[in-house]
Amino acid sequence: MSTSMSAIFEGIPGEIALRPIPIPVPRGAEILVRVLGCTLCGSDLHSFDGRRAVPVPTILGHEIVGKIVARGESSPDKDLAGNSLQIGDRVTWAIVAACGQCFYCQRDLPQKCLQSFKYGHESLRPGRELSGGLAGHCLLAPGTSLVKLPAELPLSVACPASCATATIAAALEAAEPVIHRNICVLGAGMLGLTACAMARHRDATRVVCVEPNPGRRELSLSFGATDVCSPSELGVIAGAESLRHGFDAVLELSGHPTAFATAWPHLRLGGTLVLVGSVFPADPVPIALEQVVRRHLTIRGIHNYAPRHLLEAVTFLSDCHQNYPFADLVGDWLPLDAVAAAFAAAQDPAAIRIGVCPG
Repeated sequence: MSTSMSAIFEGIPGEIALRPIPIPVPRGAEILVRVLGCTLCGSDLHSFDGRRAVPVPTILGHEIVGKIVARGESSPDKDLAGNSLQIGDRVTWAIVAACGQCFYCQRDLPQKCLQSFKYGHESLRPGRELSGGLAGHCLLAPGTSLVKLPAELPLSVACPASCATATIAAALEAAEPVIHRNICVLGAGMLGLTACAMARHRDATRVVCVEPNPGRRELSLSFGATDVCSPSELGVIAGAESLRHGFDAVLELSGHPTAFATAWPHLRLGGTLVLVGSVFPADPVPIALEQVVRRHLTIRGIHNYAPRHLLEAVTFLSDCHQNYPFADLVGDWLPLDAVAAAFAAAQDPAAIRIGVCPG
């Protein structure tokens, strides 16, 4: 095989085309993987629909699992956990490859590396066109952090690890401590469901999931939410005696400004608001700075994650995926030649994820 079939997005909303791309020989620290599966993230949908700018032409898709098929002569021989990496190993990898030496890498923000290479978000470059999950192969750039996947971890569970699960690991780190705390989760998509499960796994006392869609509200109960409500009902729950001081942390995962406005007044004194979902343009929201000061509030933005969060994500899924129905969140798997149909199916609010299998 000398070429790899790839789905190319040229920047025209709603249009994507298949095209073969030559398979490169990995050099230096590069690793070539055969893509086993890629799930469509919300940001993929935003790019495809034209709601989010992305360099084009590009190969979308960053929630990827692959199998190592070739390695450069100086490619890493161990994953983040210290496990040896071999040809044939099933792996996932961090969404951002980082240099490790620049201003931001030295300040624990490798996801903002000045030399970053971001999978599923790069324009096609000569020799490095295979940079996204909607293709038969992906060429891993130098500075990519990998995790070898346990054999028992299903593809449907493993694919979102490199985006949704790792991002929530970063968000909960920003909200620490979680143990014996009351957490409010805004949104019950993949991020919100994962947050519910991970917060409960870390022994949060109460996890309140706020979601306008009744089906998703009900689903969050299967992922550890102790209480669910619509946005208009949050005040009732927050007014209960057990929450009289407010939430220790609020995780905003929906990206909707109204969700922020609804929830932040219910933070306790000294509470933390973690913003994750606002990754596309939206109307600005008013905030009373005097309230932030007097209530000792912390507001944190989390965009992507550091390598340690990917390892935490895979460890969490390995330990807990049988306790929560993560495997059921991928509603369907479609072949690469049906990628347009996959994007169409992913628009259904009932679909948490749709997967694409290039092979």
